[in-house]
Amino acid sequence: MRYTLPIASGKGGVGKTLISANLGIALAQSGKTVVVVDLDLGGSNLHTVLGIRNNRMGVGSFIYREADDIEALVTPTAQDRLYAILGDGLYSGTANLPFFRKRSLIRQLGTLTADYVILDLGSGSTFNTLDFYLTSNSGLIITTPDTTAVLNAYSFMKAAAFRILQRCFPPKSAERTAVMEFMQLRVEGAERTLAELVANLAAIDPQSGALAQKMLEDLRPRVVLNQGQETRDIAVGTRLRRVVRDNLASDIEFIGYIPHDRVAARGAVDREPTLLSHPDCAFARALRQCATRILREPVPEIPKLFPDDEDLRQLAQEFIDRESAQPSP
Repeated sequence: MRYTLPIASGKGGVGKTLISANLGIALAQSGKTVVVVDLDLGGSNLHTVLGIRNNRMGVGSFIYREADDIEALVTPTAQDRLYAILGDGLYSGTANLPFFRKRSLIRQLGTLTADYVILDLGSGSTFNTLDFYLTSNSGLIITTPDTTAVLNAYSFMKAAAFRILQRCFPPKSAERTAVMEFMQLRVEGAERTLAELVANLAAIDPQSGALAQKMLEDLRPRVVLNQGQETRDIAVGTRLRRVVRDNLASDIEFIGYIPHDRVAARGAVDREPTLLSHPDCAFARALRQCATRILREPVPEIPKLFPDDEDLRQLAQEFIDRESAQPSP
């Protein structure tokens, strides 16, 4: 069975592409066939992290109809069983993706022959990025412990929730109008949450309220904390979870804590993936642990609740155990 794994971030500079490329390697090294797709339209750099020259047909070729079959754009990488569809290196302006071409691209991505299709998305919450992210209910959101990164991660989750509710109902319907009007209001600090929006939709039509509730319950983003300096950084996850619960009437799952590692940052400079050049570094060890979680449960079957932050506690303990097991230099 093929799994789509969109990887997004609320802001740039948090290591999203580095994680996308190396997570693909970790999954491929576990025996899975993986295709990683550069969907950072207008700012593609996946090829740099993978060490591939971006001088061949890629996503831009499909958008501009130079290629009609996305499968023809797949290119091998240095890692066996890992393939890539590169970005828009031969074109400019692909960030302005027409709606119908976007829909065709999403449809064809769903036909790729692979166990995992990783979508390396652009940072921020444009409609294009949100629509690619919502091709799966359990994509990854990358953040660092930095306050602005955490706030932007929450803003991305909020935008995704609104986008999925907006797409539930046809244009000019009373439900779509209610969603759009609610989006104009400030949710945080105003005692207005998505639970209130669901109630508003239910007042229009009980079936509409039930549909909105189910769509929000099915949306279960998973978070990776990257560039951590010490285990107490994990505490920022508690604050992020509290804001999500209070304002979005939802929950999140933390599946990775990746410590800051100067070796990993050199991947793009050296044009060689970190898991291949430094397979035993702290970054690589943590990322393989994250890949193990994804292999064990590619898509969560039921919503998980973590009342005592068990997932965060487990990540902290795994980090301590992993590092203490390393031989002293």
